[in-house]
Amino acid sequence: MAFIVTVLTLTFSILITPFLLFFLVIVFLASIGKSIGVRRKYVDCLVKIFEYSREITLKRKRGVDKNEVESESASEDEVEEVDERGRSKSNRDDKQSVVCNNTKNGFAVGASLISRQDLILVPDPVQNYVGNNNLEVSREKSLDRKSSYDLLVKREFDLSDCLYLVKTGVEAIIEDQVTSRFEAEELKSWNLMTRTNLNHEFISWRLTFIWLFGFAMRYFFLLPLRILICFFGVMWLTLCTALVGYVPEGAFKRWLNRRVNIMCFGVLSSALSAVINYHNLENRPKRGICVANHTSPIDVLVLMCDNCYSLIGQSHGGFLGMLQRALARASPHIWFERSEVKDREAVAKRLKHHVSDPNNPPILIFPEGTCINNTSVMQFKKGSFEVGGVIYPVAIKYDVRFGDAFWNSSRYSMVQYLYMMMSSWAIVCDVWYLPPMYQERDENAIDFANRVKRVIAKQGGLVDLMWDGQLKRMKPKKEWKEKQQEEFSKRFKIE
Repeated sequence: MAFIVTVLTLTFSILITPFLLFFLVIVFLASIGKSIGVRRKYVDCLVKIFEYSREITLKRKRGVDKNEVESESASEDEVEEVDERGRSKSNRDDKQSVVCNNTKNGFAVGASLISRQDLILVPDPVQNYVGNNNLEVSREKSLDRKSSYDLLVKREFDLSDCLYLVKTGVEAIIEDQVTSRFEAEELKSWNLMTRTNLNHEFISWRLTFIWLFGFAMRYFFLLPLRILICFFGVMWLTLCTALVGYVPEGAFKRWLNRRVNIMCFGVLSSALSAVINYHNLENRPKRGICVANHTSPIDVLVLMCDNCYSLIGQSHGGFLGMLQRALARASPHIWFERSEVKDREAVAKRLKHHVSDPNNPPILIFPEGTCINNTSVMQFKKGSFEVGGVIYPVAIKYDVRFGDAFWNSSRYSMVQYLYMMMSSWAIVCDVWYLPPMYQERDENAIDFANRVKRVIAKQGGLVDLMWDGQLKRMKPKKEWKEKQQEEFSKRFKIE
């Protein structure tokens, strides 16, 4: 028995010692804000592999299309021969319809089912014509377009006027502009992961080999290593923040808290093989409120790797709750329950108190209130824009080729989400620090929030939507439906 224990102890020591040395190297590099560039070289290598697999896929697709065209030509010759013999003549329009139905019934892989050229409807019908998502249509042009049904046009009702509304309704049923933002973003090309698999791995033996090697790499090497780094990183964060909590209040504690946060989150970023590119560092938030678009809980990690923030948000249990309690020991944070309405007033007061103290770190807020799939920015809640002071906008854009950072909280738990992140290739994103913004004299909180949202969407290449992100969990408000119904009824009034 003693021999078995000795063997197990030696085996454990041999296995754990290299990892501990590796972890200490990560901690040291994170503490001094340096990197040896392994992750960036790894990402560059992945890009080359993706490009190579894309070329193989395209060649295979071209070959299939060429064979289909040749077979169609042969069938056309047969039809012509039959016609010469005096038999029934086939309609060549059928052949043209077959060509149109080529490749997924005429739709390319990843293409949208609906191609809209009209305005996107918003909760307020008046804004469907002016100021809607930067797609303004002048009244003069809309008068010339029958499909716009401008309110200023007064003419006899025609039955064909219903067709536009029927078309718009069918498009909204098939693919609307809101609910699609709560699903994972579609990839334009395959990234060698089974979660976005379209059986591409079996079209070539070379691609099959690459896929098998990548599968083994992600699940048998990267995943266990990342889980260990995450475990030790969380323990390291808990220990360091606990020690910072015992330091007396003052300038030294604020400096130490900043260094500890950047170091610990730098270690945690290694658990995701995160490669983060920061732009416009001169606009890095220093005080006040920092607002950013929200894709996942990883947004906090991405921003905390470069700066120290105070956080505000919903109290969680489990893994996230442990992190929240650890962070609260070292610096002031604001946690609240969404179900308690009275807490909202208390949160607003605490937010104003936090911003009024220049010694506090900038507070990080995600005004959307929910995660969006990194393709758009939805309605900003006005609460954080009523506090006053400076607002630092930040735009975050993830590269979905390496891993989908979007968290669909209604479908996946936090543990499932972390598993998906750690089994991805990497987390690659860009962060843009935008110039600070102030509320203008004649500007209310809603207009200020929309102006900030518009700037973030433009910088991040995201679609600026006016709908509330909470539509992921609730039905549209009754008054929204009534406004649209009233708007449509006015269009059919006879002069």
